[in-house]
Amino acid sequence: MRGRDGRLTAYALHAGGVLRWTETRPGGPDWSGPDLFEVPHLTHLSLAQGADGYVHLLGRRSVPQKDGPPVVDVVHAIQYQSGRALNGWHSLGNPRKNTDQASGMGAPAGTVSPSGLVHFFVRTAAGGVMLRRDDKAGTWESWHNLNARGAEEGMAVTLGASGAVDLLVQGPGGAMRWRQAARDGKFSREEDMPVQMAPASVTSLETAPDRCTYYWTDPATGGVVAYRLGGWVIPLGGAPAEGPVSVLRAPLDGYDCTVLAHRDVDGHVMVAACGTENEGEGCGGHRPGCGRACLRPWRPTVPAGSWWR
Repeated sequence: MRGRDGRLTAYALHAGGVLRWTETRPGGPDWSGPDLFEVPHLTHLSLAQGADGYVHLLGRRSVPQKDGPPVVDVVHAIQYQSGRALNGWHSLGNPRKNTDQASGMGAPAGTVSPSGLVHFFVRTAAGGVMLRRDDKAGTWESWHNLNARGAEEGMAVTLGASGAVDLLVQGPGGAMRWRQAARDGKFSREEDMPVQMAPASVTSLETAPDRCTYYWTDPATGGVVAYRLGGWVIPLGGAPAEGPVSVLRAPLDGYDCTVLAHRDVDGHVMVAACGTENEGEGCGGHRPGCGRACLRPWRPTVPAGSWWR
């Protein structure tokens, strides 16, 4: 995450809590850290940043018990400025508290609207999807049931240019989608996407005003694919180990590009780039229509039409 002072901050899940590294000045190359923020029994971590630069850390915590299932809840902390301490971890509960389904709650995924409203979503043990959100005053609403069935681990949350949130949730034999009609409004169920996804591999990026491109790992080939509503599934190659590919939009040599990165099965970090919403044409001079993400020629040592390690 980039703070308001221009410095980048990196976070990682750790057995004892969360590790954090911070650039000593914008652009580096030196970093301070790692600093450990203790929160025992954290199993998952996700991040969301608001327009004010505040970084919201959302975690799934599972505290083992001597008798019975573990106590599972969502915990939340805020970093207001780069390199500063967190405001402290607070429990946001569990939508199935005090039931035998509480321990099956999935990992939270969230975003922050332009007004500062924090949204986060979790999957329930029964395959439902629940939403909870707060306002800038820190008052948390009650849980909202999105009436999903068969939800599996894997959510992609996208904040659009209009401030509306798009949610895609992996399911059996397809993906379920919800969208806000307006900023901070109610969520409506959209048409399902009949696609196959490897477990917990989906992510998304706004690639045009209020239009998302979704990326996931194809379970048949093991490679990354891209998809936009109304289009075709576009193969991008690569071979992610597990989890979603990381994506961002950035200008490269004056071109609007999408940069992708993932960890492969050998533990290497693999990077590629393609023209935004132009994945099928490739980049860096590779033949048109190849359907592969290609690194641009600003790295001449990398063959066009390939992922760079």
